[in-house]
Amino acid sequence: MAAVAATFVASSGLHSATNARAVDNLPLAFGFGATPATSPLSFNQIGDCCVLLGPSSFPELQPQQLRWAAVVEDGSFNGTDTVPTPKVIIDQDSDPDATVVEITFGDRLGALLDTMSALKNLGLNVVKANVFLDASGKHNKFAITKASTGRKVDDPELLEAIRLTIINNLLEYHPESSSQLAMGAAFGVEPPQQQIDVDIATHITISEDSPERSLLYVETADRPGLLVDLVKIISDINITVESGEFDTEGLLAKAKFHVSYKGKATIKPLQQVLSNSLRYFLRRPSTADSSY
Repeated sequence: MAAVAATFVASSGLHSATNARAVDNLPLAFGFGATPATSPLSFNQIGDCCVLLGPSSFPELQPQQLRWAAVVEDGSFNGTDTVPTPKVIIDQDSDPDATVVEITFGDRLGALLDTMSALKNLGLNVVKANVFLDASGKHNKFAITKASTGRKVDDPELLEAIRLTIINNLLEYHPESSSQLAMGAAFGVEPPQQQIDVDIATHITISEDSPERSLLYVETADRPGLLVDLVKIISDINITVESGEFDTEGLLAKAKFHVSYKGKATIKPLQQVLSNSLRYFLRRPSTADSSY
């Protein structure tokens, strides 16, 4: 019977990253940092059971010495495994009544108690949650609504706060993710080694989705506040954002917006104005760069 014992040590908490079977409708009682640790802990998985072991299991490991370590017994994951690409998807299309959020980080995530608690502090309710596995890893998917209205989130600033809250929890409880996230440069333990060239990374396409709306696709280097800025640029030229999806995939951000102008799909000249406005904004130097 295969046994996997893994220890993940971080100054801010601990989270099991063992392989797991697909589980639907997990109770919201486990999550990022569900068991804060000041000393090393381990999860010993035998069959379908996870048994929490005490610090004496790995007395030689100290939090100050290691960020994370793993001991593998007949398992596929170990400390030298390639760090998977973290993905955070905010989907406004698939559910008419709720904002759907999906988080993937290989097979390293459990359920998301701490993330959900942080979202609750933003005035949100998690109304549905499930977990599924596929070839790309373990997907934690849940639907959220505003606590004050019971409706899906439609405020770009709150949607961006949701995205940054999830990424912040990834950085806190899975510090190895910082090398794969743009926000890791400022807030992680290890900044990304790869530098994204914004000119090369930026792609913008606009196509007709229906007679009533167009589909705008934007791919560019990720950074804090990007979702809010994109919506503002679109709105500033009197184009309406009806719905969409915003994906964070490692160092890149990929947005799909359904947009319209006065209830109709955008015409070619307006599409060119929108595309030029977005390219100018995304490629312009930051204030710090332009001051030199």
